[in-house]
Amino acid sequence: MIRIREVRVIDDENQQLGVMPTIQALTLAQEKGLDLVEVNPKAEPPVCKILDFGKFKYDEKKKATEAKRKQSVVEIKEIKLRPMIDDHDYDVKMRAMQRFFEEGDKVKITLRYRGREMAHQEIGTKLLDKVKADVAEFAKVEQDARFEGRQVVMVLAPR
Repeated sequence: MIRIREVRVIDDENQQLGVMPTIQALTLAQEKGLDLVEVNPKAEPPVCKILDFGKFKYDEKKKATEAKRKQSVVEIKEIKLRPMIDDHDYDVKMRAMQRFFEEGDKVKITLRYRGREMAHQEIGTKLLDKVKADVAEFAKVEQDARFEGRQVVMVLAPR
């Protein structure tokens, strides 16, 4: 399927054979019982390699799965708070949040109001400001606090 007249050829032992006509390169590959594979079509002239195409595809697939396995997935962990949270409970939540940031996860803070707490929203705002100040050294605000019905949502990401 190589449609170019001349190609730079590399044999199965990674030796450069130089620039030659495509037909000559194909016959050379067939004599060895291997395939002529275009590895760099953007080069001038394109680079082709004499190799076993089935093995080449297997190695490429293996490299792709290895790269995918090493890739880290960023999760969003959720911490739920109430406006009248006690100091110790707040500290426990902050330790959990710090652990999430160390693992490289984002944290979604949900501050839920119940009943008459909606009349005193400034308490919740102060609490979220305190959270921002406490996590400032190891996290940054990705999405500022915004209302969603009876709750306020804020997203923090690790630095």
